[in-house]
Amino acid sequence: MRPIWKGAISFGLVYVPVKLYAATERKDVKFNYLHQKCKNPIQYRRYCPYCQEEVSLEELVRGYEYEKGRYVILREEDFEALPGGEGHNIEIMDFVELGEIDPIYYDRAYYLAPAGGGEKVYELLKRAMEESGRVAVARVAIRSKVTLAVLRVAGGALSMSTMFYPDEVRDAGAIDEMHYHVELSDREVEMALNLVNSLTAHFEPRKYTDEYRQALLELIRDRVAGRQVAEPVRPEAARVVDLMEALKASIEKAKKERGQAVGEVPGEGEQEPQKDRRRGRRKAAGEG
Repeated sequence: MRPIWKGAISFGLVYVPVKLYAATERKDVKFNYLHQKCKNPIQYRRYCPYCQEEVSLEELVRGYEYEKGRYVILREEDFEALPGGEGHNIEIMDFVELGEIDPIYYDRAYYLAPAGGGEKVYELLKRAMEESGRVAVARVAIRSKVTLAVLRVAGGALSMSTMFYPDEVRDAGAIDEMHYHVELSDREVEMALNLVNSLTAHFEPRKYTDEYRQALLELIRDRVAGRQVAEPVRPEAARVVDLMEALKASIEKAKKERGQAVGEVPGEGEQEPQKDRRRGRRKAAGEG
């Protein structure tokens, strides 16, 4: 792999020279748009309708539209003069518990590798984070953009996930449909817990595959080979109206798929203590 960025991690007066690598890659099946008439790829041009000519990359500038049709022009030197815009640093601000960070803040993932003889100080930081069980919240400047990030140990290396700022995360309370009110019975909650227990397993990433992409690639291979492709038959799912019936059916389906006996419920012995705790909380609240 080729690094996409070089810089340094700084915490206190310690600097760790690092290289940045992409930790993930999209494997979406890519298509080109073709002209239906001649089957040739369509070209996308940088075209100025005012000058009626194509524009090269060297002639492009970045403009912020502050009013309709009016722009403020910013050039590279303007971005470099901004705080953090000129640096190639990952500045650690705090060490926190990983569980305190809501995953909704995560954006893109990267690996950080030691660079320029920084193996020892890199290993020192990695070991300190492993033994403390902490992750680092940092500020990073990449390509004239300063963003938040979290550093943690993953797969034997330091990884970095860029993050959204709090004002970039939308409030779920702004969704009208979330202002609902329903009543749940203890039996319904208990059945839902049984369903969760029936579907509980250890997280094994390799068992989750992109079935849609696999089917799409198979379809493309069949078309290339000139074979006819049969359309799969999709059975219509029966509509279950009653909530309790839906929960029961879901539990039975989960048990059958996982080869469990129909009468067994994982964690069944834990249900009564949970129920007793709920009763205790209601008594403490004066509900009787």
